Amino acid sequence: MCTIKVFTFSLLFSFSCYNVAAQSDAAKAKELGMAAIKLEDEGKADDALELLAKAKALDPSNYVYSYEMAYCYKVKKEYKQGIAIMQNVVKMSGIREECYQMLGNLYDMDGDSSRALKTYAEGLKVFPNAGQLYLETGNVYFGYEEYNKALPFYEKGIEADPTFSSNYYRATQIYTASSEAIWGMIYGEIFMNLERNSDRTANVSKWLYDTYKANIEIHSKDSMGVHFSKNIIVNVDDITDKHHKFKLPFNMIYEPVMLMSLILTDSINTETLCSMRKKFIEIYFEKNYDTDHPNVLFSYQKSIEKQVLLMPITIGFL
Repeated sequence: MCTIKVFTFSLLFSFSCYNVAAQSDAAKAKELGMAAIKLEDEGKADDALELLAKAKALDPSNYVYSYEMAYCYKVKKEYKQGIAIMQNVVKMSGIREECYQMLGNLYDMDGDSSRALKTYAEGLKVFPNAGQLYLETGNVYFGYEEYNKALPFYEKGIEADPTFSSNYYRATQIYTASSEAIWGMIYGEIFMNLERNSDRTANVSKWLYDTYKANIEIHSKDSMGVHFSKNIIVNVDDITDKHHKFKLPFNMIYEPVMLMSLILTDSINTETLCSMRKKFIEIYFEKNYDTDHPNVLFSYQKSIEKQVLLMPITIGFL
């Protein structure tokens, strides 16, 4: 489960076409709701529930109060009460994908993972680009260690919502522990660009470093090997373009470029990895591999390199 409270009252409460009395009730409800959120943050779920019930009575068409009530029941581990509330919420108009996420989480925490999966699937029919619903679906399978079932949902979530970082995190976790570590290296670095300075960022940094160490063999400066991918899958529709030019699969480009980037490297540490990654980008673009295999990560790294070269040089002391 990965429910994140993302609702803010300043965004979700808009008032238009109300009469004066309705405006007054809605304003009172908003005030109560904001006070309830403060109580939730203080760990006072019961007190928050009282205020939210009053807010809901004043503004019954606004689903946010019900959502927050379900959140309180989730904190109290009274999942069935939360489920009963959210079953009505998902029938309301104007809801957001977080409502299906909350209901699915409550089912899962109550021990009914099949209903959770069904809820996420229903939510994706309404919100097909909801990265968090793909994430939650994958997390159900991940919890049962069914990684081959979880991974496609994380990758679909990445495709549907490329700026939502959590799907990259899980995909990295799975791939770096597999024979196809190449994809973990890509997803992991994208994740670190999306989410900086968190505990998860530290986790991914370690996974990537350990994966480099495990998949690069340096016997001497003249004897090296890289092993980031064992399965070379060729799609006939992808290997040739309209001019019948042969196109290598990405796996068969990544590893040779990585090997060429290791020239004069005698060990793997943070310093040599920085030099190797810089050399990798240089070779990748020099050989125009970005033409057949454009990669948002490599393009970003190339743009950063250009910006650094254009920056004025300053010397300072801390």
